[in-house]
Amino acid sequence: QVQLVESGGGLVQPGGSLRLSCVVSGSIFSINVMGWYRQTPGKERELVAAVPTVGSTNYADSVKGRFTISRENAKNTVYLEMNSLKPEDTAVYYCNVNLYTTKWHLDDYWGQGTQVTVSS
Repeated sequence: QVQLVESGGGLVQPGGSLRLSCVVSGSIFSINVMGWYRQTPGKERELVAAVPTVGSTNYADSVKGRFTISRENAKNTVYLEMNSLKPEDTAVYYCNVNLYTTKWHLDDYWGQGTQVTVSS
């Protein structure tokens, strides 16, 4: 069993900031990639940002320069710092992790989602 618990969503005015957190717990052998996706009604879920254990972070073009993803491996936690928020950033944000539950079993897991609303 693997659990992902997200926090930090809410309502913010345009130009404001929010910080999302996602804590991963349960049967974890090792975590590979940690990331954030978002989804609005009627649209496909899209990658916002991802950070591997080793290597470069990856950002959607629409958030480059405004959002920063980071991870704290000792706490199995991934963060998404969102600055200069725009109304088009409004969405449900989902945490995603790609991890090994055993030395050989790799799978993807999702959080329950947290709503981010950018509006005046």
